[in-house]
Amino acid sequence: MSDSNYTVSRASPAAKGAAVAGAVILIVLILAPWWAGRADMRLMGELFLYLALASLWNLMAGYAGLVSVGQQAYVGFGGYMLFALTIFGGLHPVVAIAGAAVLGALISVPVAALIFRLRGAYFAIGTWVIAEVFRLSFAQISALGGGSGSSLPVDIVRSLSSSRSGREALSYWMALGAAVLVIAAVYLFLRSRRGLALTAIRDNELAAGSLGIDIWKTKFVVYVVTSALTAMLGALIFLQKLRISPDAAFSVNDWTAFVIFIVVIGGIGTIEGPIIGTLIFFALRETLADLGTTYLIVLGVVAIVVMLKAPKGVWGYVRERYQIQVFPLRYRVKTDSRN
Repeated sequence: MSDSNYTVSRASPAAKGAAVAGAVILIVLILAPWWAGRADMRLMGELFLYLALASLWNLMAGYAGLVSVGQQAYVGFGGYMLFALTIFGGLHPVVAIAGAAVLGALISVPVAALIFRLRGAYFAIGTWVIAEVFRLSFAQISALGGGSGSSLPVDIVRSLSSSRSGREALSYWMALGAAVLVIAAVYLFLRSRRGLALTAIRDNELAAGSLGIDIWKTKFVVYVVTSALTAMLGALIFLQKLRISPDAAFSVNDWTAFVIFIVVIGGIGTIEGPIIGTLIFFALRETLADLGTTYLIVLGVVAIVVMLKAPKGVWGYVRERYQIQVFPLRYRVKTDSRN
């Protein structure tokens, strides 16, 4: 006879170790204003914002199957809402950032109702068209600088802090907080019942629908939440830049192409992928930025090589080979047998 005991859990030794290491790293990063220079803090702040953007795009494309090439629409929209709410609404910048998220969610509802009628490549093109409509529309608003753009007034900037070091520290902490918020939100969402439904849709949409899962509603929720958080990140980005223009706010290269590159090389459909991809992207950018257009060619070559050698990205390759999962989403069943 044999007795078998089954233990079901999500956590693994690697995940538990990563949680401890992550907590230590987070504490070190929180203390960065006391040990890092201004240039280092600006670079890390930018890295955190790209990580958050990549994690959101990965949630849409990697889990919901919504391959958007127009997320710059919400980055630019959030940036312009920051300027409008602070200049004309008299709101504090921090409150305006939250307001930009709410307005981003609201504007995404009619947009989703329109573009969700499209499928596949037509959906991707539709998102880009929407972004262009946003860009052209804001270029016509003379109160916000029209086509030439506008700068954030000095009194609004100083409302963050009376000192430059204080403003830089606050901007850094907000970028770090945004990255932590987005990753935590994505992780908790994917572990929820709605996240389970989303995973089922990704694996087999037809089968998921036959099981009673509301596919349209699930994707709609993902799109609205992603749009809201992307608008929030757009507000943070242009709070750091202190100036906005239509071309910068709705740049497909800066806010979509680079984000897609990050997710693809890191590993689409995984939480860890955007983290790895962001680190690789910034390492390449800081190393090769002085090469001009050659830098973009190298990025393209890296993307091609990764897609050929590791179609699931760097993290996908590592996970399959070493069975490592830092953010456990699936249950693990362990069997202990005694004869």
